[in-house]
Amino acid sequence: MIANLGYGALVITLLVCLFGTGAAIYGEVKKQPRWVDSARNAMLLTFPLLTVASIAIITLLVTNAFEVDYVQSVTSRSMPTYLRVTALWGGQPGSLVFWSWLMALFASAATLRDWRRDREFLPWVVVVSLVTLAFFLVLIIGFENPFVRYWATPSGSVVTAMFQPNGTTLYTPFDGRGLNPLLRHPGMIIHPPMLYLGFVSLVIPFAFGIAALITGRTDDRWIRLTRRWTLWAWLFLSLGLILGGRWAYDVLGWGGYWGWDPVEVAALLPWLTATPFLHSAMIQEKRNMFKHWNMLLIILTYVLMIMGTFLTRSGVLSSVHAFAQSAIGPIFFAYIVLTLIVSLALLSWRWDGLKSEGTLTSWLSREALFLINNVLFIAILIVCLWGLFYPILTEALGVVGQWFPTLAHIFTGQKATVGPIFYERATGPLWAALLLLMGVAPLSAWRASTARTLGKAIWLPTAVSLVGIAAVLVLSDVRGLTALLALWLCMFVTAVTLFDFYRSAVARSRAHGTNFLVSLWQLAGRNRRRYGGYVIHLGVVLMAVGIIGIEIFQTETQASLKLGETLSLGRYSIRYDSLAEFDTDDNRNVARAVVTVFKDGEQLGELYPRRDFFYESGQPMTIPGVRSSVEDDFYVLLVNWQPISTQTATFKIYLNPLVNWLWFGAAIFILGTFVAAWPEREPAPVRESRRAAAAEAIA
Repeated sequence: MIANLGYGALVITLLVCLFGTGAAIYGEVKKQPRWVDSARNAMLLTFPLLTVASIAIITLLVTNAFEVDYVQSVTSRSMPTYLRVTALWGGQPGSLVFWSWLMALFASAATLRDWRRDREFLPWVVVVSLVTLAFFLVLIIGFENPFVRYWATPSGSVVTAMFQPNGTTLYTPFDGRGLNPLLRHPGMIIHPPMLYLGFVSLVIPFAFGIAALITGRTDDRWIRLTRRWTLWAWLFLSLGLILGGRWAYDVLGWGGYWGWDPVEVAALLPWLTATPFLHSAMIQEKRNMFKHWNMLLIILTYVLMIMGTFLTRSGVLSSVHAFAQSAIGPIFFAYIVLTLIVSLALLSWRWDGLKSEGTLTSWLSREALFLINNVLFIAILIVCLWGLFYPILTEALGVVGQWFPTLAHIFTGQKATVGPIFYERATGPLWAALLLLMGVAPLSAWRASTARTLGKAIWLPTAVSLVGIAAVLVLSDVRGLTALLALWLCMFVTAVTLFDFYRSAVARSRAHGTNFLVSLWQLAGRNRRRYGGYVIHLGVVLMAVGIIGIEIFQTETQASLKLGETLSLGRYSIRYDSLAEFDTDDNRNVARAVVTVFKDGEQLGELYPRRDFFYESGQPMTIPGVRSSVEDDFYVLLVNWQPISTQTATFKIYLNPLVNWLWFGAAIFILGTFVAAWPEREPAPVRESRRAAAAEAIA
């Protein structure tokens, strides 16, 4: 009954999407507002319908309805209730429903706004949103139905089908296979929803951009309407990436947070275009420039968002994050190609109307530096795309070797691998250049800036940062040129940002007679976008310090120890004290070691690295023992162990300097995004002007 209800809700939602799409187009073409309003109501109806479908899945998960294939594949009787609920996005069918539910939520919220001033956008925003939603519903209903059940045939075999085949009876397994152990970490409970929120909310600015192209609105109105949407989408996407990194650091047991895994790269791609879009959108608002850039960036962001979802779910990529092979690959690929062709065709159609009214007058101006910022992000995007598709390309080229035997030694068809070294060497200088721009751009002037004026603004932060790097040379053993340059860039950007805060607060304090802290608070409140951006920059700098620490200075060692023996790394050492192996109530076998940690000979405490083996899925999970401080993380892994009689265990230990600056910087980064995205109260004259404009539009 519940499965039928959920499936029926999905089918009705698809029909509503198709009706709404047709009604919006018909109403706009025939200039009949009532049809457009009907399409808007259809959009609003999708959210409650998909809520019914989602609740139906959760109910089945919580009540152990193992006759449903999806429930049996992602839950078990031993799982706690909260994990059964989060199993909604623990497998492919459920995650697609969850994605669609979020899409309906965000599109409905965008549709609820007051459209009196911008009514020409409404039908096309509805069309883009409903087409996107309909596409995912087709995937769910046609290929990844979460309500398919087991049916036993008279011969004793078991088949899966939505509705009962002739001559079969419902078959209910006693237990399920359980959720993938890697997905039982708190980070993975929050990480997918944040990533999905970022993905689906990016559909809204894309929908407005397409609406602007169709209606010929070449001004910056669509940018202003979607600015806060884009900021929140970017926040969710950033938070999803950060939480994914933390999950990898805690669970995957390799001592790092980002391995340039194909699915990690796929999730990063839309962030690489959304970030420059946020920056160049400011240029369109302030200087009426970069219109082509903004349209292209938002189109790429949408396409890359769909591509990231496709690569994760099609089985094309081999990854610890990816779902299994699936039949949805071809239809996903076709949708991506069709979307890109239609979007670029619209952009080409309106290309001349999107010409910038302003021009670059100096390559040292802020506009020019923002342009360089865009180019650098696109360069990183190209590197990531090449690394992502190169293995697929080399495998596909095996067909050439089959067609032309003389070329078989070149086109072997063997899938090449692209690892972290490629990405780090190719993107490292580009990230460094972006970090430098973060320091230089705030000091440059709009429209015109010369080397002399920029030099006057830059000398003091440069001097402060040089003093800082000299202190590093004196007080530490850091000597590598790469490390020193990277740390200097971090100090330079920090000095620029803090100097701007200080200078502006002092000026306001003198002008209004308030103390420094009050002036600083008022500045941030009056221009949240600017100072929120500065806080984001500070967060990025702190994250960069953490990345520099672990990427450049990480050390590791491994050894097999008998009871009482020690293993040293740097100033740290561990003593192997004991190991216990036991079963738990939630159907795990746990091997847990106890090691004592010493630093410079002083005992710091105990760590408990372990390996959990899940009987249901037959999968192990390695949980490190970590001692964290501001200075570093001491990270201990239990790699292997011998029978209890021999009391021998193999440990791998990592020393990760400064890595916690990454997580602290991420918190500052998120705080800054909240500040930048928080609505500002408009002055009374501006509010009155907007009301008058809306009334005039209605008249």
